[in-house]
Amino acid sequence: MKNNKNIIRIGTRGSALALWQAEYIRQLLLKLTSIQEAEIVKIATEGDRDQASSLTVIGGQGVFTKAIEEALLKNEVDMAVHSLKDLPSSLDDRLQLAAVPQRASAADVLITMDGGDLNTLPLKATLGSGSLRRRSQLLHKRNDLILRDLRGNIDTRLTKLRSGMFDGIIMAEAALQRLQITGVSYHKFSPDEMVPAVGQGAIGVEIRKADEEIFKCVTPVNDFNSFSAVRAERAFLQRLDSGCQFPVGAYAVCEGDRLAITGFAASEDGETLIKAHLTGSMSDPETCGIQLAEYLITKGAKALLDK
Repeated sequence: MKNNKNIIRIGTRGSALALWQAEYIRQLLLKLTSIQEAEIVKIATEGDRDQASSLTVIGGQGVFTKAIEEALLKNEVDMAVHSLKDLPSSLDDRLQLAAVPQRASAADVLITMDGGDLNTLPLKATLGSGSLRRRSQLLHKRNDLILRDLRGNIDTRLTKLRSGMFDGIIMAEAALQRLQITGVSYHKFSPDEMVPAVGQGAIGVEIRKADEEIFKCVTPVNDFNSFSAVRAERAFLQRLDSGCQFPVGAYAVCEGDRLAITGFAASEDGETLIKAHLTGSMSDPETCGIQLAEYLITKGAKALLDK
């Protein structure tokens, strides 16, 4: 298309999950569009290079996407494929989120050796999660829990659980499903029990805003309902001017011509948690997200996060 090999270049991280997502998009492009050749280009991000530091220390949102976006802007790749929850709600003016295929499960899961829920964990159980969003909601439910940072790929995390380092670990169900991880027992949180991260379970295809040819290529990959839902969630996040290093989450679903969205903001210790639900028109998902954020702000969410 835009390069001398006439091959679409798909930029992605090199993790097993990221490569699965990139291959999924590649196959959709070959199936649904006139594209005949597409290659996957692996790009190391800051989050990949630094596996030891907490995400809150190295910067939160953008650590898994910035290097890929830079390659996109340099015309080294034609599109970028991301776990949408990693993509900042505010993009470079030269880039755009062009497509979101049908979303997988957005749920978080508690993985333990017996698959029990939070109520079956012993007093002062140790749980592994690097997400402040998850940690704040867990502590809001049980303030006796001991939360420790958890980084690394899925196998590394499961090994730490099985070694007895943790009583349980929190992960996204979509990751387990996509990589066909078997032999694990878990409790699936409902969106009301544990509000998901913005964009969790969704894959985002990002392109250069001026590249009309690539935009036309990726349009058939888009799922209207999934895209509408994440647009509402991302507008919610942007209005709160927050990122994944803050305890914030939102989840939207499309119900006929209506869109329903739930969002929350909390203190890191989980002592204060503000949550609300709103429904609006599918035709304007951003307004739904912004209105929900505005409501939470009136309840003290912005002041809570500014701390």
